[in-house]
Amino acid sequence: MHSVFRTAAVRSSFRSVAARAPATPLMTRASFSTTIARRSGGEHAEESFEEFSARFEKEFDSVQDVFELQRNLNNAFAYDLVPSPSVVAAALKAARRVNDFPTTVRIFEGIKSKVENKGQYQQYLDELKPLREELGVPLKEDLYPEAQK
Repeated sequence: MHSVFRTAAVRSSFRSVAARAPATPLMTRASFSTTIARRSGGEHAEESFEEFSARFEKEFDSVQDVFELQRNLNNAFAYDLVPSPSVVAAALKAARRVNDFPTTVRIFEGIKSKVENKGQYQQYLDELKPLREELGVPLKEDLYPEAQK
């Protein structure tokens, strides 16, 4: 019986609080999306491929730790395009600078999944071969040849 009285007391106190609370219309509450839209102005400028490449080369040149490197790689590969070889070279140099070997191998895996065909992937490999040799970056295909079968 004791719990029934407690439940009734809780119910009555809830009713009194609910009756005192002013009703706030949903439209007066700020949402996150309106804040972002106000800050950004709602305008989206188109970025050319050259501007994209220059922006990410600059980003990778300023990388100081693995977190920044991986964040920039995620951002670069999130677009519906394949980063230019100059961006990939800057990313490889940044990975070497922060001593992140696994990410260097993963960069080439990302390129392989982004390109449309094997010929494009081979063009990237050919263009970046001197840098790969200079930095000592093997491909996943070289590390795990049996996985290709």
